[in-house]
Amino acid sequence: MARQKISFICAQCGTTHTRWQGKCDGCGEWNTLAEEQAGGGVGGGHQRAPKKGRPVELVPLDGEQEQAPRIQTGIDELDRVTGGGFVRGSALLLGGDPGIGKSTLLMQAAAALARRKHRVIYVSGEEATGQVRLRAHRLGAADSEVMLAAETNVENILATLADGPRPDFVILDSVQTLWTDSVESAPGTVTQVRASASAMIRYAKQSGAAIVLVGHVTKDGQIAGPRVVEHMVDGVLYFEGDGGQAYRILRTVKNRFGATDEIGVFAMGDRGLAEVPNPSELFLGERKGNTPGAAVFAGMEGSRPLLVEIQALVAPSPLGTPRRSVIGWDSGRLSMILAVLEAHCGVRFSQHDVYLNVAGGYRISEPAADMAAAAALVSSLAGLALPADCVYFGEISLSGAVRPVGHSVQRLKEARKLGFERAVLPAGTEEIGNQALRLSQPETLVDLVASIAGSSPISAREEAA
Repeated sequence: MARQKISFICAQCGTTHTRWQGKCDGCGEWNTLAEEQAGGGVGGGHQRAPKKGRPVELVPLDGEQEQAPRIQTGIDELDRVTGGGFVRGSALLLGGDPGIGKSTLLMQAAAALARRKHRVIYVSGEEATGQVRLRAHRLGAADSEVMLAAETNVENILATLADGPRPDFVILDSVQTLWTDSVESAPGTVTQVRASASAMIRYAKQSGAAIVLVGHVTKDGQIAGPRVVEHMVDGVLYFEGDGGQAYRILRTVKNRFGATDEIGVFAMGDRGLAEVPNPSELFLGERKGNTPGAAVFAGMEGSRPLLVEIQALVAPSPLGTPRRSVIGWDSGRLSMILAVLEAHCGVRFSQHDVYLNVAGGYRISEPAADMAAAAALVSSLAGLALPADCVYFGEISLSGAVRPVGHSVQRLKEARKLGFERAVLPAGTEEIGNQALRLSQPETLVDLVASIAGSSPISAREEAA
């Protein structure tokens, strides 16, 4: 009997290696190679002669659709993130930390779709049907006509889906537990995850059913398994949250049928997840307006304006090298703002510890938060509280100039709706419109620092729009 060859496959990019090595030649990542039997899966040993293909039907791009393109759940936050509902024939990958509420969210979505007369099938590979029913009773979803199954074999799942009417929505929890007979390796390995996901995605495209694959995450926060799965699916969603907070954020990082960087905000309670229609009030609920070092940032997440509080603490440092700590923002961005303040504004932080935090555990990724972060830092260093009814947004360049950012109208409308009366935004911002706010538009960071310190009025246009 011939000895079966062994190969090593990268969990990040799927590159096959003949021997183990610390660094992957394909993507350059370290310690990502996993041992696999070369006889099973991609890159296997003996290959059969390829079969002759058959021609497929070609259809014009402009044609009538047989059924509605999207399936709406009625959960507004979930429909927002998916771009208006689940697209028929699509495959989504949902990742998140253990216990964050992935199964709870999908159970509520399945119940909502079943109540709208859609055929929904929930396949659990980690729990028995009795355990799934316990969760359904707790969430008040036991009265919905969701069909359950506890199975991990892909061939059995496909046979079950083909037996009976075509389902509209299928949930597979989770993709790491699936295995297929066509691959000779253990469940959860790179080859098994890739082959199982490929089989389920193929079924979604052929049948028109929307499929959601639940994925575990690593300690780095990335979805476990080969990264090629994220390229195969139509959308990738991350369910995030802080263990000390009740809210959860559903974030889109890939969506072939909608906008990316959309978020949906939920609050975890005894009866499951509840929608938060106005997340700005959630992040500003515990705010005190007379505290130095606190600035309200008017941000954007996809098409949604969002107001969050940026908190800064600048204290004298007893150490030779002061500390720089940031939570919820890019640490490199903080270092850049500190350097610009010292170089162009004469504000010294070299003998002070600097701590920056985004309230509520929220994470900011856009550069428009530069202005709010700089205002919070200067306010904490000077010990002067910023106006409680003022919001800040704008990008700061290395030269100290304040650069315009997009979606100014939406940011100002959200601020006005929450009772703010003033806004500090970049000069030259176009299409502001009549927002009934007093607008201050500093041209440089020096103007902003001077207005906070009170040494001189802002050298910018102030107008009542």
